Amino acid sequence: MRIAVLTERAAGETRVAVTPETIKKFIALGASVAVERGAGESAAISDAAFEDAGAELGLAGDVVRGAGIVLGIQAPEPALLQGAAQGAMVAALFDPFASGEGRGRERVGAYAGAGLEALSMELMPRITRAQSMDVLSSQSNLAGYKAVLAAANQYGRAFPMMMTAAGTISAARLFVMGVGVAGLQAIATARRLGAQVSATDVRSATKEQILSLGAKPVFVEKVAGIEGEGAGGYATEMSEEYQRAQAELVSGHIAKQDLVITTALIPGRAAPRLISDAQVASMRPGSVIFDLAVAQGGNVEGSIPDQIVERHGVSIMGYSNTPAQLAADASALFARNLYNFLSAFWDKEQGGPVLDKEIGDAVRLTRGGAVVHERLRG
Repeated sequence: MRIAVLTERAAGETRVAVTPETIKKFIALGASVAVERGAGESAAISDAAFEDAGAELGLAGDVVRGAGIVLGIQAPEPALLQGAAQGAMVAALFDPFASGEGRGRERVGAYAGAGLEALSMELMPRITRAQSMDVLSSQSNLAGYKAVLAAANQYGRAFPMMMTAAGTISAARLFVMGVGVAGLQAIATARRLGAQVSATDVRSATKEQILSLGAKPVFVEKVAGIEGEGAGGYATEMSEEYQRAQAELVSGHIAKQDLVITTALIPGRAAPRLISDAQVASMRPGSVIFDLAVAQGGNVEGSIPDQIVERHGVSIMGYSNTPAQLAADASALFARNLYNFLSAFWDKEQGGPVLDKEIGDAVRLTRGGAVVHERLRG
């Protein structure tokens, strides 16, 4: 089985889908690996390192030719995959529910038309045996960490309390909205930097997680109709009554904060609005908000990807691709996720992976010239 890896071509994408470590592991399974020249440069991996690990290097067309598996961070344009084996698997991020020309369903349809088997890694089910394959978790972990560091860099004051001969500096107050993988890492990172940290989420089960990290939970109490406990560990929509109660509680809390990190995303939908312009205006000048969901529409009114927006003396910021800001580590984790996924189903007799129904049907978008995922058909 020939595995191909191309240089990422999406704007701002610095990661690469394979590392020397995973190349060696794939070769140990009996596969060969071909990598486009320069694919790892932005992730601090040289062509020589790939070659030393046993990979074949070449131009994109040569790398793809005859490949039965193509690995990517962002799914490559189908035109780049001409020459791959018939029915070749492509494991990458597809963002299958996005709208826009050349994105989402349109790209999935193009993959079906090209006879490729598209495997959308962001649809990996959140079950115990798939944890090591979960790219959203591995990348969100780094994103939560980076969000705090970027916000701290923008914030014009110190994080920890400092007692000096000239007087005492109070600890920064940081509020995390959304306690998934990114939120938990944001809490832990902010605590390590010495901030006073509080956090909220629509899922009541996260309260214990917040407390375990030494942060203060901020939750609406005694309000019926919470619908936040989504399937597979994801949050879902809140009831209108809960939304009103939460808005009141959060508004009062935000006004006292120095920094806010928002992390709320609902798969397949635009990011929910968590902070209004009026709430931004309630914060003191010099405060910072980092919107981790800015690329999906944003949790914060007025946030713009890759720009620092000043509103009412408050800096609102967020990267369109936060994990790409930590390219080397993000690539290492993503590459391991891909290896764990494929190796778990590797069949030596078939010379490649044979996916099962539970995980295979969850991530498979196209096969045999057709769109097969139940959420995309019709």
